Amino acid sequence: MLLAIVDGEDKSSPLKNCIRKKYRHLRKWAKRTKTDCFRIYDRDSKEYPLAIDYYAGHFCVHFFSYQRDELTDALKNEVHAILWALFGVTESSIFWRSRIKRQRTEQYEKVGKVGTFFTVQEYGVQFKVNLQDYLDTGLFLDHRETRQRVAKLAKGKRLLNLFAYTCSFSVQAAMKGATYTKSVDLSNTYTAWGKENFRVNALSLADHEVIVADCLQFIEQEQDSYDVIVIDPPTLSRSKKMEQMFDVQQDYIFLITQALRLLRAEGVLFFSTNARGFTFDSSYFKNCFIEEISEKTVPEDFHNKKIHRCWEFRL
Repeated sequence: MLLAIVDGEDKSSPLKNCIRKKYRHLRKWAKRTKTDCFRIYDRDSKEYPLAIDYYAGHFCVHFFSYQRDELTDALKNEVHAILWALFGVTESSIFWRSRIKRQRTEQYEKVGKVGTFFTVQEYGVQFKVNLQDYLDTGLFLDHRETRQRVAKLAKGKRLLNLFAYTCSFSVQAAMKGATYTKSVDLSNTYTAWGKENFRVNALSLADHEVIVADCLQFIEQEQDSYDVIVIDPPTLSRSKKMEQMFDVQQDYIFLITQALRLLRAEGVLFFSTNARGFTFDSSYFKNCFIEEISEKTVPEDFHNKKIHRCWEFRL
């Protein structure tokens, strides 16, 4: 669902004008591509340390507390007034997230118990999202174009998706004609959510396997081969079900090395991370062609072009 803008230009509000301009521009693309989830503001001004994501008539507002001391009522009221004026939405359609710097070993998954899910579209494919109960919504919007790149390559092929979260890479690939996908994640919550994403698109789980497992252990033991492999791990992760804490900077070499042994001839492996300060050393992977494709995968609605980095490996 794409809302119409109901208010005209207001020279007294730069934030309002920025949101209006960006939404009008993206709405044309969104209608053409059957997409109703995208970013309409991305910290474009230091005065407003916010990112605002549009999800089918709902809004998820991220406040970055490490850029400004606290989220004030005045700022919340200003944003609510702007979204009401532009789109005619009430506070019940606006959800706030505070992004804070966390300790290295701190874990989080669920932050609420409301259980409010609804469906959005990305390039005509449906996904369940939840803007209230979890720190993340169930769909990482910054990987929208990466998912398209993966899906096109996976047509008629086998795909392995590690750290699958809610299986969005696998679902997009399946909808584009992947013959088989295997999605692996340690979370019971997110794998169940991923299965729902397959079901809502009428995709059979018989052809698209979802596995609850520690990806480091899984990749070391796995023997099947794949044409396309996706690795999009968290920066850090610790769980009672894991033997050790996962650190992408320390573990990426082992992870990619093990995955490459499962990659078929002429296959493609995608590795992505949003870890700030991540250092990649290609010298550990001498028997394949490696290309950083970050600039090709960050969508145009993201002002922050460093939101993730992504590499493509080919044998």
